[in-house]
Amino acid sequence: MSKSTVAVIDYGMGNLHSAAKALEHVAPGAQVLVTPDADKILSADRVVFPGVGAIRDCVGEILRLGLDEVVKEAAKSKPLLGICVGMQSMMTHSEENGGVACLDMFAGEVKFFGDDLKDAAGEKLKVPHMGWNQVKQERPHPLWKDIPDNSRFYFVHSYYVTVEDESLVTGRGHYGVPFVATLGRDNVFAAQFHPEKSSRSGLQLLKNFMEWDGTL
Repeated sequence: MSKSTVAVIDYGMGNLHSAAKALEHVAPGAQVLVTPDADKILSADRVVFPGVGAIRDCVGEILRLGLDEVVKEAAKSKPLLGICVGMQSMMTHSEENGGVACLDMFAGEVKFFGDDLKDAAGEKLKVPHMGWNQVKQERPHPLWKDIPDNSRFYFVHSYYVTVEDESLVTGRGHYGVPFVATLGRDNVFAAQFHPEKSSRSGLQLLKNFMEWDGTL
């Protein structure tokens, strides 16, 4: 692999060390930059947009640092991977924290799993949804290369994404209700799960991202 750069957007939310280490592991020739610097982000070959914690805090920091425009600009021209709350932040609106306006890169809502979530047998399910869950691949995508359908990935979330345009959905999970596990449009891909914590399948997805030129 030729020397390339990937910027992991750092806006102070969460430990980005594991994501950076996973990227270095799957792409040993690449330069991994964990940075809030707009110029470095926009000059990188690829961009990772992570996020953990409350969406109000995440979106608040993104806006305060002016990184909303940086994310939108990166999404126009280079492979961009959203992870967890990074993915949720790309939607129009979230129910979390009494309702939060998000970046509106995808027309969609982020909804609460609910306090009375049950499985098919009627057993109560815990929220947050935490742990391993299968992802059904809804359509082919370069980031699914060498990942078997219904592979398991690691999730930690109380809120899930819905989108107006179902053709954007690349993968679905199920936890009491069906939910969008991954979505993609052009050079942008986003995952609700944490690929850096998802063992072989997650590392394969990150490897695919580091080899992806953004075309479908």
